[in-house]
Amino acid sequence: MADQILDAKGLNCPLPILRAKKALKELATGQVLEIQATDPGSIPDFEAFCRTTGNQLLESKQDGKIYTFLIKRTA
Repeated sequence: MADQILDAKGLNCPLPILRAKKALKELATGQVLEIQATDPGSIPDFEAFCRTTGNQLLESKQDGKIYTFLIKRTA
């Protein structure tokens, strides 16, 4: 269950990452951010984002043209 949901649908790289970064700063360590995006490039982008920031990518899934990511703030 996400503590906050970020709607990044319709946004292209790098906007979903930038908005997720800002939203994660507002969360406490251990809280989870759900991001909903439509940019196919967001899959590798969020994987790389989590590797470089130290946050944990809990889930990455696709439902039609919607990509959903669950990221746990660990940094």
